[in-house]
Amino acid sequence: MNIEINNLSFAYKDKLALDDINLTMESGDLVTILGPNGSGKSTLLKCIVSILKTNDGAIHIDGRSQKSYTPRELSQLIAYIPQSEICTMELNVFDTVMLGRKPYIGWHSSQEDLEKTERILLELDLEEFAFRSMQTLSGGQRQRVYIARAMIQEPKILLLDEPTANLDIYHQLKVMELLKKLAAEGMIIILTEHDINMASRYASKVIMLRNGKVFNCGDNSVFSEENIRNLYDIHASIHCLHDQIYVVPESIVK
Repeated sequence: MNIEINNLSFAYKDKLALDDINLTMESGDLVTILGPNGSGKSTLLKCIVSILKTNDGAIHIDGRSQKSYTPRELSQLIAYIPQSEICTMELNVFDTVMLGRKPYIGWHSSQEDLEKTERILLELDLEEFAFRSMQTLSGGQRQRVYIARAMIQEPKILLLDEPTANLDIYHQLKVMELLKKLAAEGMIIILTEHDINMASRYASKVIMLRNGKVFNCGDNSVFSEENIRNLYDIHASIHCLHDQIYVVPESIVK
């Protein structure tokens, strides 16, 4: 499984959001997209999942044009968790997670679907909330439910827009360890992130976006003082401890 993005550009009316993007991602990649607000991170995810229809350039998934897939085929292939999701339906946690099986089930769920739902609730520490209304959960708890719903979809590609933003540090690490495990099992994981150190710890590939362009792309070697300064307009120092890179912001560029 791979994703190839060639010469991709996208504009909201007359505002160019992505400019000539060229990227390749493969099974086993845990890809983190970094960049300041408005750099095109969320837009890129929406283009990959086909929420936004692109005109310039092409996206190929497993050697096949993204535009040739039916919506059902894409829903079996890609799961997407947006940055924020408004909870309007009066569903409990169990039924919300079960919605992730929709691309595969008919009128009735199977015993296997029920068992998969139970397992993923346990894996994300959600079993105690299983029959609570989504309306009663905190933002962080809901985020974990949406991650569970995406995982039970069993995609080959998982897209997450700031998945750890509303989580406490324990669940940030738990979610990132789970994503690392899924990537190791062959899934393509692509997420946006504002926490540079979370990216340096877990990402196998880092994409730096600025003003809709790929500023840099690669492994942890992209974390240099010069790249951080040019990407975020800040001065930062880079430290290495126990083979782990840490980025320490120090001041803004005047």
